[in-house]
Amino acid sequence: MRMNVSAEPDAAGLRPLSARSVVLSLLLGVHPPQLPVKDLVRLVEPFGVGGSTLRAALSRMVAAGDLRRADGVYRLSDRLLARQRRQDEAVRPRTRAWDGDWEMVVITATGRGPAERADLRTRLTALRLAELREGVWLRPANLDRPLPAGLHRVALTCTARPDEPPRELAARLWPLADWAATARALLDRATRADHPADRFTAYAAAVRHLLTDPVLPSALLPAGWPGEGLRTAYAAYRRELGVTLDARGGQ
Repeated sequence: MRMNVSAEPDAAGLRPLSARSVVLSLLLGVHPPQLPVKDLVRLVEPFGVGGSTLRAALSRMVAAGDLRRADGVYRLSDRLLARQRRQDEAVRPRTRAWDGDWEMVVITATGRGPAERADLRTRLTALRLAELREGVWLRPANLDRPLPAGLHRVALTCTARPDEPPRELAARLWPLADWAATARALLDRATRADHPADRFTAYAAAVRHLLTDPVLPSALLPAGWPGEGLRTAYAAYRRELGVTLDARGGQ
């Protein structure tokens, strides 16, 4: 039962995946995000998850609102469908040519409680913005996506050209060296893994890491930036996993 035993993270920051994590990673990686229970039983077996452990995890996930069940088929809930969309975007973010402008979001709302503030921080971070100082968020305007329409109720949004040299500002806003080091460690771990569970664990961590990639213009990145390499490797693995899902699902 190697996938359900807690352990300290290794040098790449990896932990063995729980039954819940295995199921979610499988469903988040397929389109449409649904699988019959009989196929899930077969698919999780190589990862050390037994049938009884799987069924208990599925019941808890349905009760928690992670999954929906109908006619023996488990599907991601609406909340996790939104997570899948973010994950898909992390693999292939839409970008545009950068002309030197930066997106800036200045929080103007007052009187918000801790939960509201934390939720807003999470939303802004998911938009790949970084906090320069309290209430001031920005990033290069190279992402081909609009800011949420409702953001104007709590913040002023605009474009700007900071006086600080852009490479220096980017290095101050994001821990680029740390991100790159983790990306390289994950890519190395995934490439060297010779057990399906080890590869699965490494790539599950890789896609989580890609969600935190600032997706900066190439002119602002350190030399040898591994973001695209990690995306390419994960995309290839997801295609491989899709073939496996199709093959085993037809058994």
